[in-house]
Amino acid sequence: MVSFDHRDPGTAEIVWTAALAERRLAPIDLDVDRVIVMAAHPDDESLGAAGLLATAAARGIAIDLVVVTDGEGSHPESPTHTPATLALRRRRELIEASDIVGLSTDPLFLGLPDGGTDEHREVIAAALHDALDRAGDERVLVLSPWRGDGHRDHRVVGEIVEQVCAARDVRSRAFPIWLWHWGGPGDVPWTRAERLDLDAAAQDAKTRAVDAHASQLLPLSAAPGDEPMVHDRMRAHFAREVEVFVAPDAGTLDADPTASTVGQEYFDDMYARHDDPWGFDSRWYEERKRSVLLAALPRRRYRSAFEAGCSTGALTAALAARCDHVLAVDLAPAALDRARERLGPRDDVELRRAKLPAEWPEGPFDLVVLSEVAYYWGAGDLDRGLTASVASLSADGHLVACHWRHPVAEYPRSGDSVHDALAARSDLVRLVRHEEEDFVLEVFGRPGASSVATEAGLVP
Repeated sequence: MVSFDHRDPGTAEIVWTAALAERRLAPIDLDVDRVIVMAAHPDDESLGAAGLLATAAARGIAIDLVVVTDGEGSHPESPTHTPATLALRRRRELIEASDIVGLSTDPLFLGLPDGGTDEHREVIAAALHDALDRAGDERVLVLSPWRGDGHRDHRVVGEIVEQVCAARDVRSRAFPIWLWHWGGPGDVPWTRAERLDLDAAAQDAKTRAVDAHASQLLPLSAAPGDEPMVHDRMRAHFAREVEVFVAPDAGTLDADPTASTVGQEYFDDMYARHDDPWGFDSRWYEERKRSVLLAALPRRRYRSAFEAGCSTGALTAALAARCDHVLAVDLAPAALDRARERLGPRDDVELRRAKLPAEWPEGPFDLVVLSEVAYYWGAGDLDRGLTASVASLSADGHLVACHWRHPVAEYPRSGDSVHDALAARSDLVRLVRHEEEDFVLEVFGRPGASSVATEAGLVP
């Protein structure tokens, strides 16, 4: 996931205009009987796909719209609108927008908590299954926000749509929304992108449908906290004569043996746009996860630790408190600069630029840390990285791995696949496993490694 602020100026539309002009994207196939839209919030369907919906309606294609949340969390500091009143307003706006694009049936509002879709996956999946059941033998296209959009609710709904549609052999496509704001051309999976060129009628319908969501485009009042969510620079992305949709990965993210390791350009771009791209310092999720990792370490203190992919050094600083010496490396110079600012001059921490796994240090280390790094390794690099990790581990050393479990379109593999590969190695034994819906954390040792109690002499 990326970290962004809707108040940022964002990427200029001229950048996207040029990027789209340079590419010949395949047209999206609208030879269907029905379109089902799973919108995370009221306005997703208008911003991302109103042109397609207007085109489909004009062709006589049936349209079902399911709205997962009421978007009541869009203005959390509003002094004039409670979440309940904002939810009611946003429902009314969506109904107006759906009429404009030509929907002939009422939208279905699930009313799930804005920002809380991850806790209601079964409800969302059930709603989609119901819509597909009603469609029967019709040819169906399911639309949803893109899971790589950088917004949690968009990710969750996008993941569910891909999973359900894959299981039922139904075609699905995803529309980016916030990508156009925080991202750049390098963030788009162009090989899976498709386009719909909008005629004048569809473009006019989209303009009016987006305008219907006034609570997001205009200030709720002049008071602080009532500022618009979608400013003019952001709005410009939805005035194009084309809409872009992303096809799901063929199979799973882990199925492509030719997937390449994520390169330096990706990370340089992330750090150029954000001081803290993954929210290591701002998110309670990251702070808590670091605490879980540190608590899982079997030993109170280590002699020499190696951290692969240290980023801005948040975990590095915590490891330094438990280790005599820490070597931390990263591919991105900007990340290392910020880590140096955090850590300052000290003898017990060495920061170094390195391309992993090719430039793996020799060791030995009695602690190797792979935190949110190995899913960037494609093709044979995962095996090379894990082999290098074990080779650099001392006889009594521990390898700790911690990874995000949800799929990310830009990563060549999932976190679960990394841990499956670790578990399959005969030169490691698992000592600790902590699993949550969002991340998995494991600690490994060499065969014959002792448990914490055994090492402490509490058991034979």
